[in-house]
Amino acid sequence: MPVYIALLRAVNVGGTGSLPMAELKTICEGLGFSDVKTYIQSGNVLFRSDEAEETVEERLDEALGKTMGKRPGVMVRRRKELDGIVADAPFPDAKPNFLLVYFLPEKAPGDALETMVAPDGEEAKLAGREIYVHYPNGSGRSKLKLPALKPGTSRNLNTVRKLADMAAALEDGD
Repeated sequence: MPVYIALLRAVNVGGTGSLPMAELKTICEGLGFSDVKTYIQSGNVLFRSDEAEETVEERLDEALGKTMGKRPGVMVRRRKELDGIVADAPFPDAKPNFLLVYFLPEKAPGDALETMVAPDGEEAKLAGREIYVHYPNGSGRSKLKLPALKPGTSRNLNTVRKLADMAAALEDGD
């Protein structure tokens, strides 16, 4: 049975969009997903399902919408995709916590970076359904403007590595 990693958009620790990870796990189990595991309080969940990726994504987003009052947006990937994202990460001199991977619901258009405004020297690279962004001064105070990032959700490279490791362990039956 395939292992999926779901990355939720618009979910945070406090305030609007707050979703306790125990509740996320319960929702996933209620959808019939098995071996459900969450990672940190920012909307990362791993599980097994026999359903197709698009079906899993839609069902989870719909269920979360019922709970949260609004669909947050769910991006689903498989372990091999995460392995590739980590292996192909550009900007080798970037600190892993300053390199964010934006997971998009679909492939970004080839000209997505043309409208980028990067006042602090941010760099970006398109890669299929992901956009890598290096924030040399961190993302917290960045004034980066890149409209293509809006429908996605980001995780720093350290988190993506951890999720890939967790998916590998789940696939290997640990």
